[in-house]
Amino acid sequence: MSAPPGRPAYPTVVFDLDGTLVDTIGLIVASYQHAFRTVLGHPQDEVRIKAWIGQPLIRAFREVSPEHADELFAVYTAWNEANTERLIRSYAGVDGLLRDLAAAGVAVAVATSKRSHPARWALQLTGLTDLVPVVVTMEDTLTHKPDSAPLLLAVRRSGGEPARAAYVGDAHVDMAAARGGGLTPVGVAWGAGTVEELRAGGAETIVDTVSALRILLLS
Repeated sequence: MSAPPGRPAYPTVVFDLDGTLVDTIGLIVASYQHAFRTVLGHPQDEVRIKAWIGQPLIRAFREVSPEHADELFAVYTAWNEANTERLIRSYAGVDGLLRDLAAAGVAVAVATSKRSHPARWALQLTGLTDLVPVVVTMEDTLTHKPDSAPLLLAVRRSGGEPARAAYVGDAHVDMAAARGGGLTPVGVAWGAGTVEELRAGGAETIVDTVSALRILLLS
């Protein structure tokens, strides 16, 4: 049982999804590798793959092979959907954190570069759907992280103000997007990005456990 909620540090908290609220890192890496092996005949460097997490898929595929990007995208998405239920994992304590934030009056949202269906499916499979009232996905904005547009839309839909909001994420692009939009960038060290990458992106604070994140957000 978690401790009673404290006083919120931020009236609005927006979260990244992959590697922050749900553990999809293994699923994503495996999906990328399947696509690269199937279409290009060889795997990709895992460090490079993890650096793409948090950005739209098609951007990564166009970076590697513009002429095969659409095929890579199709193979990735088919394999990912077929294996999501088998490979997705929950992060212990995240559901309790979201409940405590809501109990403290914090507006909670997600801003992700994931497409709408897989994003909402990930929340459903990990039991978080009812705990995240606002979900901004790839289809909702014309530009994506590290651009701040998705974060600002999530804050606006939550009725908040960027200067009084935090964005919690696990990637360099998350921190850069938060900085660019005037939100406080909070890095979590349990996802795809390293502490060094989070610092380089502009993280104001980095936490390595859900308990530490709870203390930070609920002073």
